[in-house]
Amino acid sequence: MNNSEAQSVGLRDRRPDALGDLRVLTDELICTLLEYLTPRDVARLACVSSVMYILCNEEPLWMSLCLHRVNGPLQYKGSWKKTTLHLYASHSKFVLFPVAHLLPAGYNSWFLYRRWYRCYTTLDGFNFDDGNVERKKDPSLEEFRHEYDGKKPVLLTGLVDTWPARHTWTTEYLLQNYGDTKFKISQRSSRKTLMKFKDYVSYMKLQHDEDPLYIFDDKFGEHAQGLLNDYSVHHLFQEDFFDVLDRDQRPPFRWLIIGPERSGASWHVDPALTSAWNTLLCGRKRWALYPPGRVPLGVTVHVNDEDGDVNIESPTSLQWWLDFYPLLPDEDKPIECTQLPGETIFVPSGWWHCVLNLETTIAVTQNFVNSRNFEFVCLDMAPGYHHKGVCRAGFLALDGGNFDDLKENISYAEDDLSYSDLTRKEKRVRILKPGEDPNNGTATSIISKKYNLWKEGFSYDINFLAMFLDKERDHYNFPWSSGNCMGQREMREWLYKLWIGKPGMRELIWKGACLTLDAGRWSECMVQISAFHNLPSPTEVERFPVGTGSNPVYLVADCAIKIFVEGGVEASFYGLGTELEFYSLLHEANSPLRNHIPEVLASGILYLENGSYKIVPWDGSRVPDVIAKCNLLPEKCKVDGFPFGVWGKKQYEYRKAGMSIHESISSARFKRIWPYIVTKRCKGKIFAQLRDGVLQGDVLNLASFLGEQLRNLHLLPHPPCSVPNFSDIEHQLENGCMEAIPYKSSIPIEWDIFIRTLTRMKKDVSGRLSKWGDPIPSTLIAKVDEYIPEDLTKFLYVFEDGNEPSKVCKPFSWIHSDIMDDNIHMEPYGDRSYSNGSTIDTHLVDNGSVNGFHKYVEGKLWRPSHILDFSNLSLGDPILDLIPMYLDVFRGDPCLFKRFLESYKLPLVKSLSHQNSVEGGDRFKRLSYHAMCYSILHEENILGAIFGLWAELRGAESWEEVELAVWGELNNYKGFP
Repeated sequence: MNNSEAQSVGLRDRRPDALGDLRVLTDELICTLLEYLTPRDVARLACVSSVMYILCNEEPLWMSLCLHRVNGPLQYKGSWKKTTLHLYASHSKFVLFPVAHLLPAGYNSWFLYRRWYRCYTTLDGFNFDDGNVERKKDPSLEEFRHEYDGKKPVLLTGLVDTWPARHTWTTEYLLQNYGDTKFKISQRSSRKTLMKFKDYVSYMKLQHDEDPLYIFDDKFGEHAQGLLNDYSVHHLFQEDFFDVLDRDQRPPFRWLIIGPERSGASWHVDPALTSAWNTLLCGRKRWALYPPGRVPLGVTVHVNDEDGDVNIESPTSLQWWLDFYPLLPDEDKPIECTQLPGETIFVPSGWWHCVLNLETTIAVTQNFVNSRNFEFVCLDMAPGYHHKGVCRAGFLALDGGNFDDLKENISYAEDDLSYSDLTRKEKRVRILKPGEDPNNGTATSIISKKYNLWKEGFSYDINFLAMFLDKERDHYNFPWSSGNCMGQREMREWLYKLWIGKPGMRELIWKGACLTLDAGRWSECMVQISAFHNLPSPTEVERFPVGTGSNPVYLVADCAIKIFVEGGVEASFYGLGTELEFYSLLHEANSPLRNHIPEVLASGILYLENGSYKIVPWDGSRVPDVIAKCNLLPEKCKVDGFPFGVWGKKQYEYRKAGMSIHESISSARFKRIWPYIVTKRCKGKIFAQLRDGVLQGDVLNLASFLGEQLRNLHLLPHPPCSVPNFSDIEHQLENGCMEAIPYKSSIPIEWDIFIRTLTRMKKDVSGRLSKWGDPIPSTLIAKVDEYIPEDLTKFLYVFEDGNEPSKVCKPFSWIHSDIMDDNIHMEPYGDRSYSNGSTIDTHLVDNGSVNGFHKYVEGKLWRPSHILDFSNLSLGDPILDLIPMYLDVFRGDPCLFKRFLESYKLPLVKSLSHQNSVEGGDRFKRLSYHAMCYSILHEENILGAIFGLWAELRGAESWEEVELAVWGELNNYKGFP
């Protein structure tokens, strides 16, 4: 009975008095808020009143508290409260003891009752028919592609009869052979939880959870390699464009799935609009599916209009079937089926699906990209947000005005299965109130209302969906959705490998690259530049950008063309201007580094004016009219020398630090101006292509080479400081509605702007790390502000020298900022000799195969020749250059790092005699502390790389533990003053 019924029989409603001011909140909201407390605080709050006692002893609450705090393998102790208290006691000297349950009269909750029912119901008595998904026995590849692929789901039989897994994958078999193997658990938390299989089986037998834990492990092939031998991919699904990537490069694509009755997967669309097959080996699954663009009842799609990330709010699969499915009229029900052991279901790209396990099930699934869904995957990766929302939510993703404009330009498809869902106002489903009759007129009018946008012309067609792509957003220039299944660098590499490795499919690949890379625009620009400088016309292969960098790069004949687009027009001009100023100084100083940098052949500015392209040569030392018209230079900036050189860039970086992504790109959004540079093409290969085949001796030589060349770079003189009075910059920031940093310093001006920029980046460091999320531990994110010092000038070892201005013991240097494996060029210098004295017959030096890409040729020796891509040049602490090199090139190998330092031979602190005068304690004397703080403050997700390489540090208790494990070698380095 509910509270009103309790009052009718003479029981006093305890809720108002027991909750006090919290009585205005619903039970559901209170339970949600309790999840943000610590276990200790929840235990204390349970003592406040009888109602709070009930709410604070709910098992789903303690399940959430446990899963958000567990580190390491999880062992279920019979209840989630006991499990949480066991974990809590192991990390604390205080012990919390569970107490007996109380059931006070006078308080009843419809919300808690419904949740209790979901926890304890069984599915034996539910009537599930075979469903209406077509069943097909072992179709031919031609029939599958013609009838189903990219069109509709199908249940396939007879595909896996010969798999060993078909007969061996049972709970008993897995328990016997993999009982101690740890598998990843799916849960509603960003944390990754592991359980030994024997502990998971014990959990399945004891649990009564409304959303039981579910083994959903994409790394099972690494933990239990024998399982990969028990099945094979059927010939219907052999085409997979991700196959061109190495195993550690491709995004997650295969999963072992094990779950008890009532568990399942809530409503979702598979990542990146990939297609999937799912084979059931044990138990029964109930599937519900909707065509693309039709959002299921009870589901809300959120699309971030800044980076296009898509988040879905959905009830659990059991809750949806119990609470929402009965409210649907027959014409609105999903496509359904019950999957039996040995059957494989195919889910096409973009289809919504929800799965409920009717009993304990074991299954294996894989997602794939083939010629049918490739363009959809590329579209999903593209920057922007309208198209992502439309792909998942149909016309619900559009504002009213946009939809009205669209209706005039679309054709209606009466028989198209790809229809949309409710109107925007109907997107959130009203949950029935306690005691409300689901069959009354109000509820019926809401639930059974016709989905009047189903037939409004929505079509899951690539040309139709591409209409919603924001044409002003390109792959290089705008934020990448954190929900994408691969990063920007990985996406560029994947498309390039497809372009080279699948020449017969280049027309399709080009279409996908135009959606994601904006490849057509950059290719057109490259053709204009080639023609202006009398370069040979690009071949078909050469019209595709190479590499994984942040700017389009083309290899045409013996030249490399780089178009500056990263960060927008302003950032592009500072990027090229600084690079040209650097080359000028490099030649003036006659530095040995010039022998290991590609020769500059030309540079200029390409722009679009009145529909035609024009080019102005530019060496960075003046201000052409096309730049002057952009009003990018501050009024007081001198126009002689290099107006867009490194000091102008430092001011720009300071202004940009702390801005939101939208603020930092908005000023350059509609400009059609692109700086570019043409350099001599290097022979050989980049280190990223050779990494797995290069001998250890050659890699050690590379470490020594990098030490020598970074020494040459850091010894190069930099131009005199030309930074104006900071009061002018702060005034500009205040006028632009940006908060200036309250900061005063007497340190030299060149260090002043460096520290000010770091201070701006420090402002919301915890928010930035939280946004990046896994694998950065949340426990460390909470401690980051206390780890990073308030006064960042302490990194500089500032000291007073009599009446002289303050001096800094740190060297102030040019820094490359981007020493990574794709910016290091290697050349072959000989053949490997084998023990019998024979050699492999290979040419000493070649130009590689098409466009500089081919697989590693065994038998060659490689040596480093050039360092590439100086577009990210800056000035500052040379320690910054060690971070990307150590993490990306050396992959955290301390032996290579030590070899580098032995060759570098420069002090990272000018004078050690003043260290004792540094305030703040011994941590500032540790160079490892400097490197760790720089890693945290870096604008790129450096921490993601650190916790990826050192997975064991995800359980670290402090930043000091991470610091010493990663950067401890620096503390042994004294340099050679």
